[in-house]
Amino acid sequence: MLRSLLISCVLAVVCLEQQISFGQETYNLVLKIGDVAPAWVDLPGTDDKKHSSTRLKDKDVVVVVFTCLSCPTASDYEGRINDLAKKYAGEDSKVAIVPIVVNPQKADQLPALKQRVEDKGYVFHYLYDETQKIAKEFGAVYTPEFYVLDKDRKVVYFGALDDATDASKATRNYVQEAIDAALAGKEPEMKIVIARGCLVKYARERRRPE
Repeated sequence: MLRSLLISCVLAVVCLEQQISFGQETYNLVLKIGDVAPAWVDLPGTDDKKHSSTRLKDKDVVVVVFTCLSCPTASDYEGRINDLAKKYAGEDSKVAIVPIVVNPQKADQLPALKQRVEDKGYVFHYLYDETQKIAKEFGAVYTPEFYVLDKDRKVVYFGALDDATDASKATRNYVQEAIDAALAGKEPEMKIVIARGCLVKYARERRRPE
């Protein structure tokens, strides 16, 4: 398990270096700023309910977070995701925070996610997609990785939450800036910032025999 995590993190660093050399625009090969975000349907949540993006039609801003429990960086960001939900995603708020996990290993599956929410007392609920379809449609690369969607569900920002993996050293929160801008009907100053963390663990697709 530890070896697998280390390999994933090393690959993430290598991939990050390659992307920096080609520029921010090559970071996501599926979505670009201004695209309408993919919808999700009936994803099970840690609240024992099924969740679809259409149920968020009254929200002016939706923040989708692809994350997990098995990545050390993603685990470090759990508290900051919870803080984000506390600040913006109250019951009567116009903002929704939607953390989604797609990794297939046991440590990231729904029972483990439910236990984590219960143990930590988080104000948000994880959704789980065993098909990994929604992450592929978003073009998600890292955990954690954030997407801010406006009222028309167009992507106005994606990438890192803030400017430092160490919370005590973070001086700028790009996601909060994007949320505030979208609520005001404006575009954020920063639209893409390459995320930091481990690679999403996509299942290897088997090739069909010719």
